Amino acid sequence: MRLQDKTAIITGAGNGIGKEAAFTFGKEGANVVVADYNLEAAEKVVADMNEFGGNAIAVHVNVADQSSVQKMVEQTIQQFGRIDILVNNAGITSDAMLYKMTPEAWQKVVDVNLTGVFYCTQAVIPKMLEQSKGKIISTSSVSGVYGNVGQTNYAATKAGVIGMTKSWAKEYGGKGINVNAVVPGFIETDMVAKVPENVLDKMRSIIPLQRLGNPADIAKAYLYLASDDADYVNGTALHVDGGIMM
Repeated sequence: MRLQDKTAIITGAGNGIGKEAAFTFGKEGANVVVADYNLEAAEKVVADMNEFGGNAIAVHVNVADQSSVQKMVEQTIQQFGRIDILVNNAGITSDAMLYKMTPEAWQKVVDVNLTGVFYCTQAVIPKMLEQSKGKIISTSSVSGVYGNVGQTNYAATKAGVIGMTKSWAKEYGGKGINVNAVVPGFIETDMVAKVPENVLDKMRSIIPLQRLGNPADIAKAYLYLASDDADYVNGTALHVDGGIMM
C-alpha cells in the first residue's frame, strides 16, 4: 500500500493509461480523482474501482480551460482535504505533415498537451506548498525527445513538457515537491490502435524488447514516481519505451 491515504489527481483517467493508473493507485491505497473530459467514462472507471474497494470520485475537466481546472482542484480539496499527487496524463494527437497542418490542429494539441499541463500544475502548487510535500508527474513521449514524422504539434508539446518539468523541479525541489516526467514509447492504447498493423509490426521489430508497451507499464512508472520510493528523484524524464531509442 505505497500510496496509503494519499490523494492523487489523474487527468485523462477515463481510458487507456490514465484508467490503468487510476486502478493501480487505488489498489495501492490512494484516494483517486478520476478526471476526464468524458465524465461518463470517468464515472465508469470509478464504478469499476468500487468493486475492489477503491476510494475514488469522477470529475469532469477540460485541462485547456483554466476555470475548469481550478474547479477540479476545488472539488478534490472539498472531498479529500489535500492533494499529494498530480499526474498530468491527459493528451491528444492531431497528426499531419507540416505543410498540411492547420493552425487549428496546432493550437488544439498545444492547448491540451502543453497549456493543460501548465494549468493543472499551477493550480495544485499552492496546496502542495502548504503541505511542504507533493509529487507532480507529467507525461511526455519519445516523440518529444527524438521527433516524429507528421507530429510537429505533438512532438513540440511533449518536448515542452520535459522543459517545464525540469524548470519546476528546480523551482520547487527545495520546497518538498518532486517534479518528474515519464517518457512512454509505443503503448497499446486506442491512439496506437489506429496505426496500420504493418507499421506496428515494424515498430515491434526495432524495439529491443520486441513488443509494444501496455498501459500497466506506464502506470507502474507513475506509481514509482508518486511513491516515497522516489523521494530523491527530481527533474528526471524516465523513459519507459522498451529501449527503442538507445
